[in-house]
Amino acid sequence: MSPTTVLETPTDRPTLDLRDVAESAAEALKDASALEVIRWASATFGDRICLTSSMSDAALIHLVSKVKPGIDVLFVDTGYHFAETIGTRDAVEAVYPVNVINVMPTRTVEEQEAALGPRLNGRNPDLCCFLRKVEPLGRALEGYMAWFSGIRREETSSRRDRKVIEWDGKRGMVKVNPILNWTQQEMDDYISDNGILVNPLHYDDYPSIGCEPCTRRVAPGEDPRSGRWAGLGKSECGIHL
Repeated sequence: MSPTTVLETPTDRPTLDLRDVAESAAEALKDASALEVIRWASATFGDRICLTSSMSDAALIHLVSKVKPGIDVLFVDTGYHFAETIGTRDAVEAVYPVNVINVMPTRTVEEQEAALGPRLNGRNPDLCCFLRKVEPLGRALEGYMAWFSGIRREETSSRRDRKVIEWDGKRGMVKVNPILNWTQQEMDDYISDNGILVNPLHYDDYPSIGCEPCTRRVAPGEDPRSGRWAGLGKSECGIHL
């Protein structure tokens, strides 16, 4: 069965249960390639699907834009990003045929610190991530039926049981993870073979990049994610939980 004809689309049947769509497609596409997954999602959701990116690299942006040029790319500007991350966002907007949308929290950094005190990231990192990342993205995703995510199974233990197509019950939409099964070597090869834009921090011992106050360099041989929320007992910001 062709990946683009697995299911009827929501536009064909407005009452189609999106959860049923996700569950059926998860089984049908579990062994599909990243491009097959992207083609199915693009055909199924049309303009009601977007892509989210932390601007660590543009591999997924490149993949999706080959199938669906002009797609909305949501970037959550927390106010705490490295300058290199903001530069990568600007470069992505200039290089790839996508529509980059800058998503902002409801409060500026200064307003948050005035209300909740300084260094919330160190005192209550879960709340800081919720206010600066999770809640803003949730608002930005309203109006879409589905979203592309670049998570990969091997990144954290919490992602090992994820599916290529998932029902995102927290947001009431379908989550599409085209590169979920890629290894780091496959990611590196795709970036090298296609000249993909990469956040320059990757070449300065930052294999996993988050907000500047919560991200440190990682020594060779260390877990690539160990530089995120180091010492805080935290491995996820909450977006993918």
